[in-house]
Amino acid sequence: MMRVPKALPALNGPTLHRLALTTYQKSPAVVRKLHVTTPRHTDGVYQALTEMRVKTPYIEALRKQRQEGIDPTKKGDTPATPPDRDLTPKKMSESFHRVVLPLARDPWLMDNYLNADGHIRLGTIFMDLDALSGVIAYKHTGESVTTVTAAVDRITINHPLKELCDLELSGQVTFSTGRSSMEISLQVAKAPEEGADVKREDVLMTCAFTMVSLDPSTKKPVAIAPLQVETAEERHLFELGEKNYNSKKALAKTALRKQTPNDLESDLIHAMWLKHLEYHDPNMSTRKPDNVVYMDSTRMQSSQIMQPQYRNRHNFMIFGGFLLKQTFELAFCCAASFSHTRPTFVSLDPSTFDNPVPVGSVLYLTATVAYTDPPLVTAAGDQQAGSGGDRQDSDVTDGPADSKYTRVQIRIDSKVRNIEHGETKPTGQFNYTFLVEKDIKVMPRTYSEFMVWVDARRRAERIRVSIEGMESSGGTGQLQDDGKKDRVTE
Repeated sequence: MMRVPKALPALNGPTLHRLALTTYQKSPAVVRKLHVTTPRHTDGVYQALTEMRVKTPYIEALRKQRQEGIDPTKKGDTPATPPDRDLTPKKMSESFHRVVLPLARDPWLMDNYLNADGHIRLGTIFMDLDALSGVIAYKHTGESVTTVTAAVDRITINHPLKELCDLELSGQVTFSTGRSSMEISLQVAKAPEEGADVKREDVLMTCAFTMVSLDPSTKKPVAIAPLQVETAEERHLFELGEKNYNSKKALAKTALRKQTPNDLESDLIHAMWLKHLEYHDPNMSTRKPDNVVYMDSTRMQSSQIMQPQYRNRHNFMIFGGFLLKQTFELAFCCAASFSHTRPTFVSLDPSTFDNPVPVGSVLYLTATVAYTDPPLVTAAGDQQAGSGGDRQDSDVTDGPADSKYTRVQIRIDSKVRNIEHGETKPTGQFNYTFLVEKDIKVMPRTYSEFMVWVDARRRAERIRVSIEGMESSGGTGQLQDDGKKDRVTE
């Protein structure tokens, strides 16, 4: 005979609580631990570098800022830098710093550095490099100044990684004359055995960062200690930094905002304009080839609110490494979308940080395919671009057809707006070069796009001349990989 259960009494809040407590006490076996692994705190940067960059919890810094009523993102009137700072010349070795990423030994750490294919994400390495450059800069300047990333002069792949391994990041200040700026030379290499030196063939990439020291209050440049050069190798590194410094000053004078395109560049622009007319002339049989893509259709954009997890050591600005990571990944996506292939990173070409990015602001990034090599039109006997002088005698012709590989230069323009979107500032321009296994070309149509194309072409020509000069000198420097070899990086 079936028993009918008695009606259950209505269960209010306290009754439910007692019932849950009784069940918990009678059934201890159902208790589960919520944490079974050691928590790993990271903002995408190797923890040892994050600890050197971030000194104060954001909530504490925010409370202090509100109590004092001072907006650290605004310029003050009174300098905060001590007038009696020690500016005694320093040795290069005093700023040297080395960090080993134990990627092969720590699979959980590797999680932060791998993409879906199990390859190392270069954008995350770029974050680490910027964080390391900050550590090195403060070893040279001390903590009484604010030091920011002003430019990345170049990041190149020298010898691609063929296996996942521990990586050694190292660098030092290699150029400083006592003004506000310094050049920091860095390298990423396969970590050597304890006590051994890095082998030349184990160097993955080399780069140079330009850092500038500012007064924490007025945000104006302040003097830093000059370098004391002691050895022939240090003299060579110092002279390279001095050469880079002078080259950047000379290039600024021939920028397209200050000078018109030279004669050869004007001829190339005219030739592309004529091609555009041919493609749309109903009386001509010429039509735009399928592998020619208009520049305006290559654009890709992103927007993101800036969170405090990616702040610099001064708490209220975003550190440059985060911007490098974001711009690299957008550039990678743009190159892939343009070519419909998987691009291989070749280099981060000279790029600038123009204005700081405040925590809480909105960052807007725009990626554009600025130049392809081989180009749509070219000139025989082309002179070095960007010289601003008269061209040599040369004929403008079509670029080579049926090229197996194409170098794609992606330009990222960044700007920042406050959350109310009442103020907009440009924050920098970043230039990436990728190699794709496809014959594809970009074609500008408007005058603004032609200027983007010319600027990118000048950059490509300067890099070509630099590489050829290095090779003709016997390869004393680190040679650049062409992007065609197999690798375990993006």
